[in-house]
Amino acid sequence: MTNPLSPTLQLACDLIAQPSVTPEDANCQEMMIARLEAIGFKAERLRFGDVDNFWAVRGSDGPILAYAGHTDVVPTGPQEQWDNPPFEPKIENDILYGRGAADMKGSLAAMITACENFIAEHPNHNGRIAFLITSDEEGPAINGTVKVIEWLEARNEKITWCLVGEPSSTNKVGDIIKNGRRGSLGAQLTIKGKQGHVAYPHLAANPIHLVAPAIAQLSAEHWDNGNDHFPATSFQISNFNSGTGATNVIPGEAHIVFNFRFSTEVTEQQLRERSEAILNEHKLNYDLTWTLSGQPFLTAEGKLVEAAAGAIKAVTGYETELSTSGGTSDGRFIAPTGAQVVELGPLNATIHQVNEHVCASDLDKLSLIYQSMMERLFND
Repeated sequence: MTNPLSPTLQLACDLIAQPSVTPEDANCQEMMIARLEAIGFKAERLRFGDVDNFWAVRGSDGPILAYAGHTDVVPTGPQEQWDNPPFEPKIENDILYGRGAADMKGSLAAMITACENFIAEHPNHNGRIAFLITSDEEGPAINGTVKVIEWLEARNEKITWCLVGEPSSTNKVGDIIKNGRRGSLGAQLTIKGKQGHVAYPHLAANPIHLVAPAIAQLSAEHWDNGNDHFPATSFQISNFNSGTGATNVIPGEAHIVFNFRFSTEVTEQQLRERSEAILNEHKLNYDLTWTLSGQPFLTAEGKLVEAAAGAIKAVTGYETELSTSGGTSDGRFIAPTGAQVVELGPLNATIHQVNEHVCASDLDKLSLIYQSMMERLFND
């Protein structure tokens, strides 16, 4: 790194150097706030539980474009497996290595520099620009964005457009915009049988045998057809645990964890009712606990999608694609307020992996895309 880095790359490196493993922020937010306050933002620090968040705004009236993101990163895994220490950013052959390079400190840096450049050119811009930043996206997500949104709602402060900096791209920066996400409904199921000796099955009730037909039916169930924006709802078992470890003991219970990723064609209540109807049909003795991680959301069209697609075309020269694939994001907390929400960030190929990395020059392109979006939203 003998040549001077661009402002975006330098800030990305500075952020990556902070070991902000969730829910720790490790001073990343203060670094961002300092840059934002220097260009006229008013920041409000919001700590809920053990989580640091902030809301920063520039402008006094008009529609709000909010940049949403997180400073926390997932654990590094075995550091000896990294080619370079995960919190010592390294650029080699136009590749930036470090935990958070893709998810999502690179995006945070691009957001900051995009605003710095836009405001330098348009100090009296229309509307308001905001930042909603948390350190609780990679963790339980209970004291982060969801709490900030509740705080904003209590003040009747509404986000008009929200750009989440999650790594959305697949093959080249900006080739994919996430304009929605499927809902996520999880469940923990305990099937109750009766423990006994395998040689005397008539004196026991094997919960694995009892639940097997129900699992087969749940797995084969056709939940919906999806639609133009979402694939069909999927049911997946992520864990099945039973037994004492002995080969001659019929277990007394079986514990199953499963998840629905669901489209807008079905509601979480319908999924619960249909699942329980299948379990009841097989006359099972069970306990079932549901956890809704997020409702599906969609920004099918509108000024934000148009601005993002137009900016990507202007900066890169190619057309983008709208997608709702992948997991959940904090956009699920923001969309229900009525905001248009899209996710746009760098390539996601190495997120959460050892040797996480992004193309360094992509972050400069991303900053230009974000800046072009502001031009289109506020100066049309």
